[in-house]
Amino acid sequence: MANEVVGMLLAGGKGTRLGQLTKNIAKPAVPFGGKYRIIDFTLSNLSNSNITTVGVLVQYAPLMLNRHIGLGKPWSLDKENGGVSVLAPFANQEGASWFEGTADAITKNIHFIDQYDPEYLLILSGDHIYQMDYQKMLDFHKEKQADATISVIEVPIEEASRFGILNTEEDLKIYEFDEKPKVPKNNLASMGIYIFNWRILREYLIADEKDENSEHDFGHDIIPKMLHDYKRLYAYRFDGYWKDVGTIQSYWEANMDLLEEDLKELLNSKTWPTYSHEENLPPQYIGKNADIDNSLVCPGSFIFGHVNHSILFSEVTIGEGSQVIDAIIHPKTEIGKNCIIKKAIIMDNLKIDDGVVIDGSEADEPIVVGKNNIYEFTGGEA
Repeated sequence: MANEVVGMLLAGGKGTRLGQLTKNIAKPAVPFGGKYRIIDFTLSNLSNSNITTVGVLVQYAPLMLNRHIGLGKPWSLDKENGGVSVLAPFANQEGASWFEGTADAITKNIHFIDQYDPEYLLILSGDHIYQMDYQKMLDFHKEKQADATISVIEVPIEEASRFGILNTEEDLKIYEFDEKPKVPKNNLASMGIYIFNWRILREYLIADEKDENSEHDFGHDIIPKMLHDYKRLYAYRFDGYWKDVGTIQSYWEANMDLLEEDLKELLNSKTWPTYSHEENLPPQYIGKNADIDNSLVCPGSFIFGHVNHSILFSEVTIGEGSQVIDAIIHPKTEIGKNCIIKKAIIMDNLKIDDGVVIDGSEADEPIVVGKNNIYEFTGGEA
């Protein structure tokens, strides 16, 4: 059965820049925003855009991600024809199971795509926080009669050298892809969201697989080759909220952004809901002397202290006299009495002893406390 469009969601590698947060789980499976995981935003975009045939490519610590996605029911992706499929990596001759690049990840799954005979292929990343209607991007792609369309967002020109920059004509036709330029010509940064005409892309992927000098990457190889061949590539402007949460600092910032008034709709929109697994939890308990200000506190939490500008996941306990400020507390963590937690990320299932001070307010990035380093603050063993 042919599908007009198939989505392929690249669920990332080890995510080493997130440190302990991705020690045992894939980056898209990291908890986010109180009751979600990072991948929930892209899966919800697919569901809300009515794109219901999706392959999820996982290559590192897939267990939690597989369990979270399951049959795709929370996102209405549990379809008899299509639906969501978690695609395991392919081992090479040496037994390794890493994809060599983003394009290689798609090439190794051509058989999955071909069974649906799509006209278009939508390629996405699983580690961005945003809400986007992919159908509008597809409409733009068709209108321009494009061979490929790349979603772009304007970034501050002083930060443009960190991104892949697309140089375009006035009608947004791309004439050059500039990967992390030292002197950028503009500030249109690639979001890593692509729509390709599948038959054309398929030919490039097969040729790229045979190229021993290729890095098998869309930005480095496939897109420049298509431009060299004068294919029709266009940039699609996106002007909403978008955040790449690939570092500890950006992960913390994106969580804190959700506390801003104009971004609360990101989680609470009725027209564009963000789906995840619903936990059956009791309401949070607020102690008599507790104080909560501009924070997101999930059900099942017990608050006896002061919480300001923070995100608390489910079943978190904050002891009497403790202060939690500019912090992210993952599920089932217990903060003792008279603690000070500032600009920190406390991972799940931890117990912080009474009187502990964890203050990252003067550090370059938030302090992350997990099973690997909790002994630094509690005096116990890891």
